[in-house]
Amino acid sequence: MLKKPAANWREARRESARANVLAAAWELVREDGLGALSLRELARRAGITTPTLYAYFESKNAILDAMFAQAAQAFVDLKASLPATGDPQEDLLTEARAFVAFCVSDVPRYQLLFQHSVPGFTPSAESYELAIGALEVTRELLARNGVHDPRHLDIWTAITVGLVGQQISNDPGGDRWSGLVEDVTRMFLAQFGSGGAT
Repeated sequence: MLKKPAANWREARRESARANVLAAAWELVREDGLGALSLRELARRAGITTPTLYAYFESKNAILDAMFAQAAQAFVDLKASLPATGDPQEDLLTEARAFVAFCVSDVPRYQLLFQHSVPGFTPSAESYELAIGALEVTRELLARNGVHDPRHLDIWTAITVGLVGQQISNDPGGDRWSGLVEDVTRMFLAQFGSGGAT
């Protein structure tokens, strides 16, 4: 059954307003960090009142959840855009480089997705499912390289997130740690990949 035109218009207007709020939220946290996300300041930036903000999002955590979903979807889209070749090692290296670049290019997005940096916030199951899907792509890529042990996936994520953390903390804007991606990938695969130790 088709929606009535008025209902379609109202829904489109609501979605546009929600998108504007989220754009303002990202602008705010990129300037001042995730901790600066206050509903009053967000409403001001979005050009609405704080009570109006509640018409679009029931709470601050609901805004964070929508931001998490946007960030996770951007990560999924990035992974889907990466070229697949006949060389599993090169594909893993390409993904690792893309992951590090994705994270260091937007610190609040990285913190929201990969660190539990907002007290009291846990993403909804629906939003988190997007992040799990992205991890599954990595799991499959590791399997193509002969890496099957779940512990080794944990090691891989610790290594790559560790490079990101070091880069952001100690050399923002540089490449001291992001430049180590190839060395780390080759080292990891030599230890745990096909033909490596288990």
